[in-house]
Amino acid sequence: MPHNLGMNYADLISQDPNVRSGKPCIRGMRVTVSDVLDHLANGLSHEQVIEEYPYVTEEDIRACLAFAADRERKLNARIN
Repeated sequence: MPHNLGMNYADLISQDPNVRSGKPCIRGMRVTVSDVLDHLANGLSHEQVIEEYPYVTEEDIRACLAFAADRERKLNARIN
């Protein structure tokens, strides 16, 4: 399990070369992790993201955050 304080995002975040050019997506849908993170970075609340993408859940948003945190940790581990 990825190191992310308990959130197992592997069940919710998938990468398929045939979906959005292989970008990490939520549950195989066409909504990417970066779509969600961009909205959050631009100040949208979790509720507003869900309003924008009604098929995205709070757990999906937490999975996106956990995925990004884990990716950052892995990047830092390679640098150090």
